[in-house]
Amino acid sequence: MKNNYSFLKDMTLTLFLASFCLSCSASLDRKTEQGKAIAQEQKEPEISYGNFTIKEQSDYLMIPVNATKRYEKGNILDSDSYSKRNSTALHNLIFYRKQDGETHLLLDKQAIINSFDLIETKAATKPPTRVWLYQIIDQDTNKDKQLNQQDAVIGYISDLSGKNLQQVTPNNTKMISWVVLPSQNAVFIKIIKDSNNDNKFTAADKTNFVRVSLEQPSIGKEVISDQIEQKIKSYITK
Repeated sequence: MKNNYSFLKDMTLTLFLASFCLSCSASLDRKTEQGKAIAQEQKEPEISYGNFTIKEQSDYLMIPVNATKRYEKGNILDSDSYSKRNSTALHNLIFYRKQDGETHLLLDKQAIINSFDLIETKAATKPPTRVWLYQIIDQDTNKDKQLNQQDAVIGYISDLSGKNLQQVTPNNTKMISWVVLPSQNAVFIKIIKDSNNDNKFTAADKTNFVRVSLEQPSIGKEVISDQIEQKIKSYITK
């Protein structure tokens, strides 16, 4: 009789523990699913479209593609409480041909477009040259697994249709400013180079300029050579 009582007691305890473990597991699964749902909500961008950009010189209209991403404070998700912040940026451009409504995107990759400007040069004996100049972030140079203003800002040029996109400043540099020389049909772009290789762009890094042809855009050659810079330093230190 005593053995039967002991057996029933052990059996009851075992069933209770099993039921308790199942309950904990189900609760943990629910929290995990809630956490995943919140994470998905945080990562899902909210897309919006800016106003038309219309230039008489172009057969295309341009529609900015903006996206607002929501981030959790400290990148830590908590199913009970968390703080959000929003970040809105220009991620792409839609080119719409006025004549027949054909549309295409400027970019086929993740990126942030800091700016885009129409460049036009005219010469007496040649037809005018018209291109778009962009400042684009498309490289995670600071290795934080996201594109932001701490990364390199690369210069690109396309034709007026948004096609034939060509990189014109070197990798791992930050485009600062630019000026057009119509007589040379070229643009000079000022850049910061990550010269100390710390994955940052600061006052400690070197600046330079690159010359880019508007007729045949490609990555420009640096204007200030190492030899010139060494001479400058020697004159200053004397």
